[in-house]
Amino acid sequence: MIEFKSVHFSYDERPILKNVTFRVGESESLVIMGPSGSGKSTILRLILGLECPQQGQILIDGQNVCTMRERQKQEIRKKIGMVFQDGALFDSLSVWENVGYYLLEHSSLSVDEVGERAIKMLGFVGLDAAEIMDKLPEHLSGGMQRRVAIGRALLSTDPKIMLYDEPTTGLDPQSAENVITLINRLHDEKSISSIVVTHQIADAISIGDRFVVIVDGEVVFDGDLRQLRDSEDPRVLLFLAPFRLSIAEVADKRFVNKQ
Repeated sequence: MIEFKSVHFSYDERPILKNVTFRVGESESLVIMGPSGSGKSTILRLILGLECPQQGQILIDGQNVCTMRERQKQEIRKKIGMVFQDGALFDSLSVWENVGYYLLEHSSLSVDEVGERAIKMLGFVGLDAAEIMDKLPEHLSGGMQRRVAIGRALLSTDPKIMLYDEPTTGLDPQSAENVITLINRLHDEKSISSIVVTHQIADAISIGDRFVVIVDGEVVFDGDLRQLRDSEDPRVLLFLAPFRLSIAEVADKRFVNKQ
């Protein structure tokens, strides 16, 4: 579904990504992790076609994003939902207007019809619509804002792919758990492929089917949780050092459950 082929990307001749290659299949949940500044969020911008690499190809359903006209890119983006680190909600719009924004602007549905769909979506992402629908985002907790942002992405384009940029950063443990549960629910119930960028290892192992570790712009690991546990690459070992025991425990449980 999404494939990076030998992608090199630089800002002002400063290398960000170096020979990055990986693939995300249909209904797969991929976690991209690594130290801060390693190029993780840049990958999401490249998938959306907001930037193009100096070398290599980025394919979505076999189509090269960077050889498309802008109208073609817009059609590709309809398959993709994006949840930014800060939620990126519109401060001046109410919760329901945020969730229904795309339909209000780009459909022939009435305001009442959009409102009904927004209310249903708020319920789907685990929020009490009656309590929050008319509030402004600033009156919501960080975790609630992330769930509103996920609801907006789902209602906007009915995506087949969801991109999450540090979805739990800055959240308290309960809010983070709620967001992780929702991400997993979308993957399980709607068969949505997901790419989650994070440096939160505990969250990563709760979400991912497969893991890509990027250090200094290079892919130093690509595999499942058991392979991650067994990796002997010193760069991977250094990044994962505080979490080796947790990774081993979860990997063993998953293996037993599959037997």
